[in-house]
Order: sequence, then C-alpha cells, then structure tokens
Amino acid sequence: MSELHYLSATELAHLIRSRQVSAVEVVQACLARIDEVNPRVNAIVTLVAEQAMAAAKAADAREPDGPLHGLPVAHKDLVDTAGIRTTYGSPLFAGNVPGQDDLIVQRLRAAGAITIGKTNTPEFGTGSHTVNEVFGATRNPYDLSKSAGGSSGGAAAALATGMVPLADGSDMGGSLRNPASFCNVVGLRPTPGRVPVVSDANAWYTLSVLGPMARTVEDVTLMFGAIAGFDRRSPYAIKEIFAPEPEEGVAGLRIAWSPDLGGLPVDPRTAAVTATAPAVFERLGARVEQVELDLSDAEDAFRTYRAWNYVLSFGSLDGLGPNTAWNVEQGRKVTGADLARAEQARSRLYQRMAAFFDTYDVLITVVSQVPPFPVEDPHVSEINGERLPDYLAWMRSAYWISVLHAPAASVPAGFTPDGLPVGVQIVGRPFDDARVLRVARAFEQATQYGLRRPPL
Repeated sequence: MSELHYLSATELAHLIRSRQVSAVEVVQACLARIDEVNPRVNAIVTLVAEQAMAAAKAADAREPDGPLHGLPVAHKDLVDTAGIRTTYGSPLFAGNVPGQDDLIVQRLRAAGAITIGKTNTPEFGTGSHTVNEVFGATRNPYDLSKSAGGSSGGAAAALATGMVPLADGSDMGGSLRNPASFCNVVGLRPTPGRVPVVSDANAWYTLSVLGPMARTVEDVTLMFGAIAGFDRRSPYAIKEIFAPEPEEGVAGLRIAWSPDLGGLPVDPRTAAVTATAPAVFERLGARVEQVELDLSDAEDAFRTYRAWNYVLSFGSLDGLGPNTAWNVEQGRKVTGADLARAEQARSRLYQRMAAFFDTYDVLITVVSQVPPFPVEDPHVSEINGERLPDYLAWMRSAYWISVLHAPAASVPAGFTPDGLPVGVQIVGRPFDDARVLRVARAFEQATQYGLRRPPL
C-alpha cells in the first residue's frame, strides 16, 4: 500500500468497494503524487484538490454506486467541466469556466469517478506534441528532455507517473495513441460513435473521437464501459452495448503485420522495438503474416476533412496560434470538388479494408514513426534522412488509421536502447473494439512492458 498511486484502477475499485481503503485515501495519494512530480512534467494544469477531497468524502459516505466509484480521473483540457477552468490550450480561453459538463465528464461522474483536475494539451488539440502558450510544454516522464506526445500528452504523462489511475483523451490523427506510445501507457481510439460527442457545429464529423487512457488494458476496458453507449444527440452513436469478449488470448486469430504501412519512413529505433511484436503473438498461438498495404488514399482524405473541420470550428477566431491558424488557412482553400475527391478516396479505402478484414482479425503496426523527440522541437521534420513537408507528416502511421473508421489501441511494446518507450498499434475491424482490447491485453500480459515505471 506504500505506492497506492501506482495500483491499477481495477485494483483500487475493488479495494474501495470492499472498504479496504477509502476514496479519501486514494485521492490523497494521488494529490501527494501530483505535488511530488507534476512540477517536473507539467501534466496537470488545473488542479481541484478541495473539490476532489469533498467528492471522496461523499463517496465514502454512501454505498458504491458505479464501476468507477471513488476513482480519481483527470480530464483533457479540451472537454468542458462545469465550474472548472477549461482553456482548450489557448490564450483566447485562458479564463474560460464552462457552466456545463461535456457528456464524457457526465458519464464518468455517473459511474462514480472523482474529477481531480485537467490535463495539458496543445491549442485545440492541434498536433502530436503537447505545448501551448498558456501552460507551456508537458515533458516525457521517461526522459524530461523529450516530448510526451500529444495531443493527450498531459493525460499520458499523468498516468505514467501515477498522478491518476484513469484519464480521458481525444484522437483525430493519433492524439490518444501517440502519447500512450511515448509514455508507456495504453490508449484506445474507439470506433467513431462508441463514445458519443454532442455538437451543434460538427455533429457528423467522424475523424475525431473521445476515448479512454490508463496504465493497463484492463483499466482501459473498465473505463470504456463507463463512457461508451448510445446518445440520441449524436447522429452516428452506436446503440449496441459495449461488452468485453468472453474469450481470452489470441490463439487461432489471424494477425496481419505491417512494419511501415506501405513504405512510410520509420526511425530504426522504433522499427526495432515494434518488430519484436509478431513473434510475441506467434508464441501465443496466433497466425501472423506480414502484409503489403496501400493506405495512400487516406492521405488526401484525412488532410481535406481535417482542414475543412478546422475552418468550420475555429475560422471565426482571431489570434490563433501558428499550428491552428495554418490548419484554418488550409481549410479556407477546400472546395466542393476537394470534398468530393476526399469522400471518394475514403470510400474506396473503406471497401478495400473491409475485404482485408475478411481475412485478418487485426492489423498490428507502428503507432508513431519516431520515438519521443526533444521537447524544444515544435515537431519532427525529418525521418531517416527524408525531409517532411509539414508538421503533420510525421504522424501518418496514426492518422492514416483514423480514416478507416476503425478502433485502434496503443500498447507498450518495449524501449529503445536509451530507455524511451515505444508502443505497438493494434487495429481492428470497425465496431470490433472488444477484439482490439482482447488482443491488446494478451500482448500486455505476455510482455509486461507497462510495468516499467519512469525514473522520477
């Protein structure tokens, strides 16, 4: 019990429910850990310690009433939290205090979770490196000179250091998966519609999703069960109730392995770590086959829809940061013909991958094309001597997957020789979130990389 803050959410939920520990003790342990390590990593940017303690006392005074009863959770600073500052990582909203919780926050609280604070994100979640003008940069717990990834970098760093057992995040082009890979935790990009997003501006936009992050697959599954579910205010919300697969392990499953998603440049350090994953699955009884993929249609589709969404969401704002402003300007150039071309490309790709998943249960590949990079760098500009055209291009291995309308998880897969975490990406058929989590857990249990704590 001396390291209560590093127990899993599943273990803590059991201990609280059986009255072996109190919610107050768990929240106190997390607050002490935040006080100890957050100044070095800058993951929690708004802390509500008094509110969390009051909620913990209230939780201890009643019978457990939800699967997350008494568990502290941190919310990404992109989701609205009633009465708690929500800046979206932008100076334009530095003093913003919403009057209402977003749906994901409502569901976590209804499941018994206790809000402990907000986690850092780049402005409006723009980019896979967590830095903004309001709070500065979040640093990687495994090497403070490196990036924690993004845009859910604050969430990943908070989990890795034991500040919280659970955190929510969002993902358009890799923002749940990339920071999970960089920080040796687990992140799930669900099938769009599993975790509904309520919006009166872009209700039909399916590239961006909300999802769970934790230190273990079991904890991600626990949290996912609390936040997934139908809501009629989302036009593509999934009515089917999420349930984990009853089977365990991967014996007999057909797994496709792509080391570079069809020729993307991959840093040799990342490639060496992820190349160990196929053998793990083979030892577990799966049939693994290296495949050649052509996901190039995803490039234009992702960039066109992303740009269109940026001008839709932020085009009326003045004073945006350079990354967000660049995306808005790209969006102003999008024409009807561009959208038609992107829709055709995405539709072709979806049908090709539907046929692909008739043969394979899951695809495994890299999460990010590079390991964590220097925190001072705004983005990765070169991989293996190949110059990249802009700050987006180094994350193709994640955002090409976003276009597939498929669930994808990042699970710890090992470390580079200098101790930097690397994840493996597990991609499933659309709506097969439970299968992705089953495969992820089998890999996690076989390798135990997630148990290696940062040297803080």
